[in-house]
Amino acid sequence: MFNRVREYFKDISANVRVMSVGSFLNDVATEMIYPLLPVFLTKVLGATFGFVGVIEGIAESTSSVAKLLSGWYSDRRGSRKAPTVAGYALSGLTRPLVAVAGAPWHVLLARFTDRIGKGVRTSPRDALLAASVDPKIRGKAFGFHRAMDNAGALVGPAISMLILWWKPGMEHYRLVFWIACVPTAIAVLILWRWIREVPPDKKGASGAPSLSWSALDRSFRAYVIVMFIFTLGNSSDAFLLLRAEKLGVPDYLLPLLWIVLNFTKTITNIPGGGLADRWGRKKVIIIGWVVYSLIYAGFAAAGAIWHAWALFALYGIYFGMTEGAERALVSDLAPDHIRGTAYGFFHLSVGLAAFPASALFGYLWDKVGVEIAFGTGAGFATLAAILMAFLVRPAKR
Repeated sequence: MFNRVREYFKDISANVRVMSVGSFLNDVATEMIYPLLPVFLTKVLGATFGFVGVIEGIAESTSSVAKLLSGWYSDRRGSRKAPTVAGYALSGLTRPLVAVAGAPWHVLLARFTDRIGKGVRTSPRDALLAASVDPKIRGKAFGFHRAMDNAGALVGPAISMLILWWKPGMEHYRLVFWIACVPTAIAVLILWRWIREVPPDKKGASGAPSLSWSALDRSFRAYVIVMFIFTLGNSSDAFLLLRAEKLGVPDYLLPLLWIVLNFTKTITNIPGGGLADRWGRKKVIIIGWVVYSLIYAGFAAAGAIWHAWALFALYGIYFGMTEGAERALVSDLAPDHIRGTAYGFFHLSVGLAAFPASALFGYLWDKVGVEIAFGTGAGFATLAAILMAFLVRPAKR
């Protein structure tokens, strides 16, 4: 069996493996903090649900603008390694800011800076990853990278849970945040030392890459617009954790709930990416979005603790089906010399929708009710799946 697994992964390049290890370590740090952050904000720092939505929305929208600029910059300079490593380093510098936060706006500043770092690295990294493997297996390669990233999201909450078991109580959340500084530092060192630069292929290029929406393929532009619509219903997962707490899941088990989600993500990312290579990226994305709609409808109707556990486990299937496929479809629709810019526009659409999505969700929860908030998310996902089926027409590979 070991030989069969090794054979399956032999075409995953060394560059992809190094980037995947870096993402794993960085996500260990991120996910040590993230599952505790909503409760830390609301119960320790006194933030409202609406403010949680504002923080998450601003963080992701800020990140999206940086993703566009860094993607374009990496095309123009022909270098994708430098912004990738710099972005991870900037995020690592923000971990201590969360640990010393004394007011909600301190966390807002830390999340803002952290997402700038994520924005700087994401588009160049995705373009570099796409250039590092055969186009026929990009779904699997992105799935492998996402699986490693999500494996980090398994280990991070497990470390948090062990620390809080050893030192129980919200007063020790800050200890968790300090310890999270270590894996990010290791990730930056590994990436700086072992990532290999792959310059963009200039074939078909005419002049320097421009930051132009119109220069991109019509089908790619349709895809980006549909992604924007889907993301309007894809609010921060912080609300899922708050929903679980309201259903009766104890605070100290929230990291374990996050582990369940990321375990499902991890074991489905690679098969999901492989299916995208065989069935087509578009078809697999549509299936994943339908799954998302059903899960959000389930959160709207949930009324027991076990519903939260079951829904978090099933929610991971949506990620497994879509994370690799969505990124691979970008590389199918954009030539290599402007692929960083294309990934920038792709991530920009997600980020620009993230703020209104999370703000709207928080408002609906506060003013109307949790059922309407989750039902609205399910509706946007269903609409996006229908539009994807009719509007996005990638060329046959």
